[in-house]
Amino acid sequence: MSVRSTAADLPVVVIGAGPSGLAAAAHLHSRNVDVIVLESGPCAGAAVREWGHVRLFSSWSELVDPVAADLLQTLGWTAPNPKGYPTGADWADAYLQPLAGALGDVVLYGHAVTAVTKQSRDRLVSSGRDEAPFTVRVQTSAGEKVIFARGVIDATGTWGTPNPLGGDGVPAIGEIEHANQISYRIPNFRDEDVRARYVGRHVVVAGTGASAKGALIALTALAQEAPGTRVSWIVRRSNVGEAFAGSGQDELPQRGALGQEAKAAVDAGPVATISGFRTASVTSDANGALDVTSFDGRSITGVDEIIALTGFRPDLDFLSELRLDLDPILQAPRALAPLIDPNEHSCGTVYPHGAKELAQPEVGFFAVGMKSYGRATSFLALTGFEQTRSVAASLAGDHEAAARVELTLPDTGVCGGAGAFDDESAEGGACCAPASAPEFVTLGGLTTR
Repeated sequence: MSVRSTAADLPVVVIGAGPSGLAAAAHLHSRNVDVIVLESGPCAGAAVREWGHVRLFSSWSELVDPVAADLLQTLGWTAPNPKGYPTGADWADAYLQPLAGALGDVVLYGHAVTAVTKQSRDRLVSSGRDEAPFTVRVQTSAGEKVIFARGVIDATGTWGTPNPLGGDGVPAIGEIEHANQISYRIPNFRDEDVRARYVGRHVVVAGTGASAKGALIALTALAQEAPGTRVSWIVRRSNVGEAFAGSGQDELPQRGALGQEAKAAVDAGPVATISGFRTASVTSDANGALDVTSFDGRSITGVDEIIALTGFRPDLDFLSELRLDLDPILQAPRALAPLIDPNEHSCGTVYPHGAKELAQPEVGFFAVGMKSYGRATSFLALTGFEQTRSVAASLAGDHEAAARVELTLPDTGVCGGAGAFDDESAEGGACCAPASAPEFVTLGGLTTR
């Protein structure tokens, strides 16, 4: 391994070949900044493909970065219908993979980043820190290697780190032991093997976000076909009213409709709602059925499957030797956190932000995309595109452009997550909604986390 003493002639490393990571690379490419994209998966949008059955709230017009589109069109790319609403698989196949191809061999697959540090310095050492290059440690099929960089953009999202079922932020007692009966993503009910897992079963759904709403709608439809299917919906809040709030004012109309459809499904379907329930333990009986117990001693018995849709969190472990200034609640950049606090703001109230708000004490390091929002959920793809535009300008030394941030998001009372949607030509979509299927009602970024 060669030793580098200066960073000026090194590339910028982007971690993650998802929507925000590839947009960042396209912006850097447009500014003639050398860039390397490191993707742990075998293709572009590997995480997006894991929810490929999900249809987005946002239309194609809001899912393609303008600079990325310019790059693609020089190579003969035909843009999808801007009024259409793609699934995750559509997004990856029709946009992300072509964009990665347009960027060329700077996109490296099978490169899992295990650590980002400053050369020869742990987080305690200040001397020469700002001038030292980043060292990005990577695991590949050929072994471990180090890539030196003058800047690092973390666009890894949060998809890989779902929140546990446990009501205190850590796995409930017994949760890990019974993981084979717990799903942390909205299931693909179009898959017959997946459907068989839930048909005629007692299913617990945990969470109040759009993903949980989508699961409730799908399970209610499933119960109409298989009356033995029943659902227990556990809600940490004292009531579920806020879970359906805001739907009438959402400027992404089908996302707003999600709350209304979910309420109708809960009211009409085989759903027992248990509010104020914070899971403490998961145990099993002699027949393998689960008992889910709350901290106040209440239990839900005879459970066959659990769908825990309680949000996501950022993976910060591989950044442990960097100096980061993160909000202690959201784990988002401290300057950004007050703008995205889900207790205070909806998607439409996010103040324009970019490199200034995303900057860290570790000069040259930025988290963008869903990763930048930490544990907050109100993220849209447009946000990531504007973030990457500003951050790329900053890393290119164009500080005027970096400060010229413009961001207008649809106003909403329902932010993030998954719903149900089955009409691509509809006037609205879902940021994380199951793809077309006869068993789903019509409803409206994943962002990407």
